[in-house]
Amino acid sequence: MEGTEMNANHVKFVAPKVASTPLAAPLAALAAAGVSIWLDDLSRGRLTSGSLARDVAAGRVVGVTTNPSIFAASIGQSEDYDEQIDDLRSTGVSVGEAVRMMTATDVRKACDVLRPVYDATGRVDGRVSIEVSPLLAREAEATIAEARQLWWLVDRPNVMIKIPATREGLTAIRATIGAGISVNVTLIFSVDRYSEVVDAYLGGLDDARAAGIDLASIQSVASFFISRIDTEVDGRLDAAGAGSPLRGTAAVASGRLAYEHHEVVLASPRWKALAAAGATPQRPLWASTSVKDPAFPDTKYVVDLVAPGTVNTMPPATLEAVADHGAIPADSVTGTYDGARTALAALAAAGVDMGDVTTVLENQGVQKFADAWRTLEDGIASALTA
Repeated sequence: MEGTEMNANHVKFVAPKVASTPLAAPLAALAAAGVSIWLDDLSRGRLTSGSLARDVAAGRVVGVTTNPSIFAASIGQSEDYDEQIDDLRSTGVSVGEAVRMMTATDVRKACDVLRPVYDATGRVDGRVSIEVSPLLAREAEATIAEARQLWWLVDRPNVMIKIPATREGLTAIRATIGAGISVNVTLIFSVDRYSEVVDAYLGGLDDARAAGIDLASIQSVASFFISRIDTEVDGRLDAAGAGSPLRGTAAVASGRLAYEHHEVVLASPRWKALAAAGATPQRPLWASTSVKDPAFPDTKYVVDLVAPGTVNTMPPATLEAVADHGAIPADSVTGTYDGARTALAALAAAGVDMGDVTTVLENQGVQKFADAWRTLEDGIASALTA
């Protein structure tokens, strides 16, 4: 690994040079712009085949995210888990225990694959995320307890525990950070909620510092779900017959204003005091970056959100599209904030209630992950009794 470059506020991963597998120019340009590329996918087959290890060695990805939908697909559609299922059946574990043992096994192995990146980037990248049960999204204390359990179960310093940014999740985020556990905050759909997430992170750092925990050991990202915003907003515009000039503007505008808030926080006295004590910034992470509308370029949610100190987590198809034909600017976010506010004002004038949009999206997101979790449990229950 080539290592890292640092300034006061950002840590930028510098992609390794592997002569036999040169890094595609768009991916190299993203790394040079300060964007960390994480893969939004994980499966036992990706681990055993060496696919993930090759992508990491080539510098194509420097982190991995998972969610209940990813595991439901990977476990439900593969024979790679059969041996472990046989072992779990023999020991008579519950379905819930089996789910956690199977998913934690994949995440632990992925953490080992990413460990060289973690070491080379000063513990910033090389991260792998595993999510608390989405069935607990409205239960703060239960979420805190499961976050601690997952931290212990995976037992790798480069794991991140995913906690949803529900109202109840904010309490869990602060408590988990305060315990010295790294957190990937998921299901963020609005700048207002993002601001509350950042405050929970800073509060958690305050608590960790008071407890004598090394702040440099704690990392966090705030996952702003991008494409789902456009899907909901554009559907409302189409239904109102007001769509064409405003379609595809809400998500990027929201992400850009979130980054503006990120910059404001990094300039604040509160952050500077925490940074002096060893803390690292909670990075904005662009999630849900696959383009759902064929009218838009398939690299839209990567190209339009290039900014230093961010993470873009891409499903495999989006990663391949960017590597093949992504036109990566040096920075497509900084200085765009007035235009982003104008775009959201135009949407409001067209009758789009962004507050309602984000409420609907949060509820849908929690429900979709809960449904995927139940599908995963049902599939494993059937396998255990086969």
